Parts: sequence; C-alpha cells; structure tokens
Amino acid sequence: MRTRGRLGDRLLHAYTWLIIVWLSSPIAVMILFGFNDKKSKSNTTWQGFTLRWYTELFDISDLTVALRNTLVIALVSTVITVVIGTMLGIALGRHRFRGAGATNFLVFAAISTPELVMGASLLSLFVSGNVPRDANTIIIAHVLFSLSFVVVTVRARVVGLDPSLEEAARDLGATAWGTFRQVTLPSIMPGVLAGAMLSFALSIDDYVVTSFVNGSTVTFPLWIVGAVKTGIPPQVNVMGTLIFGVGVLIAIASAVASRRRA
Repeated sequence: MRTRGRLGDRLLHAYTWLIIVWLSSPIAVMILFGFNDKKSKSNTTWQGFTLRWYTELFDISDLTVALRNTLVIALVSTVITVVIGTMLGIALGRHRFRGAGATNFLVFAAISTPELVMGASLLSLFVSGNVPRDANTIIIAHVLFSLSFVVVTVRARVVGLDPSLEEAARDLGATAWGTFRQVTLPSIMPGVLAGAMLSFALSIDDYVVTSFVNGSTVTFPLWIVGAVKTGIPPQVNVMGTLIFGVGVLIAIASAVASRRRA
C-alpha cells in the first residue's frame, strides 16, 4: 500500500510539473526570442543571441503608439472601474435593498457573457447612438467588462469585515467619511488592489471587445494581430517580456505585503 501511495504521489507531482511547463512554455519562448539576433524577415527561428532589441525597443513608431494607447487606456479604465466597483461592492456586501438580487445577477452575468457578444452589443449601441469609436469607446468597453471583477472581489472583502470596528470608530466620534477613510477602506484595501490588478490585466490583453469598438485607435494586441502577415518584430517579444516582468514583480510585492500583514 505504501509503495502504491508513493507511486501515486510521484505521478501526481510529475503531472503537476508537466502542466506548469506546458503553461509556461509560451512565455519562455517569448522571453527567449526577445534576445534573438534576427537577420532575416522571420523571427521564428533562433539566429543568435543579442541585446539589440532592448536598446531599439521604441524604434517602431506605430508599435510604440499602440503600446502607449494600451497603457493609457488600461490606467484610465482601471481608475474608473475601481472607484465605481468599490462603491458597488460595498453596497452589495453591506446593505439589503430592493433590486440587490437583480444587481448581483447582472454582475455575474457580465462575467459569464462571451466577449464576442459583449463586443457586438457595444458596437450596436455606439453605432445606433452615432457615437464615434475611438479611445473613449474602448475605455467605456473595458470599464464594462472589468467592473464585475472589482465588484466581486470588494464585495467578498466587505462581507468578511467586522462591523464592530466601524461602530467603535463612530462611538469615538469619527464622522462617516472619517470612518470610511480610516477603518473601512484600509480593511477592504486588499480586495480593492486585487480588483485593480485584475482590471488592469484584463484591459491590457483584451483583443476581442476592443476590435469591435476601437475605430481608428490601435492598441498593442490589435497591432500584433495586424503584424502577423508581415512578421512580428522582436520588439513585440521584448515589450511582452517587460509587461510580464512588471506583473510578476507586482505579484511578489503583493504576496510579501500580505505575509507582513499576517
């Protein structure tokens, strides 16, 4: 029995590592080919090691503009999403009001709605309303599909919040705003930050919804898809590597902060 148990554990460990390698392999290829010394039009075969593309990262002007558009849209949509989503999450997690059930249903429906459906519906809305499609419509779209994720994470944090802390603050003379700023907000901040990071990540890598509402505005994912026919330059791999690296650093910092709070 012990031999069978050990064999099962080894197989489970091997299977787990196989899944990890499989999921990590595209990222590893992207990082590797950011150092590829491209000597021909193709960037799909290894041709030597170089740091050239890191020094020439912004030499392709339209790619640089696309990356800048992506980052600006992600930052703006994240700020709007966090503000609205935090207020809605607090309301749903703390108060019982008429329509709360319908609101919860809509929140989860937005998460489960296919991107194709959301993109097509937003396109129909903007076209029927004669709204010009540009960076603003992309921001509106990103806020709509990211909002539910922020609401869910904040609501989960609010549900577990001890109401006696806020009652104690009010008993000590704190105003409603002071109680929120000094007690409620710090307590739910992990949920707010988690929602913000998720919203930012969703905005950066979105292609489907953005392709419906972008108009003439080009984002990083749209540029990459458009460049497939002519060949993806190594700078794309470098930019992807840097974005991935920043995400890893944020995740590590968040984990360290959580351990310190614990």
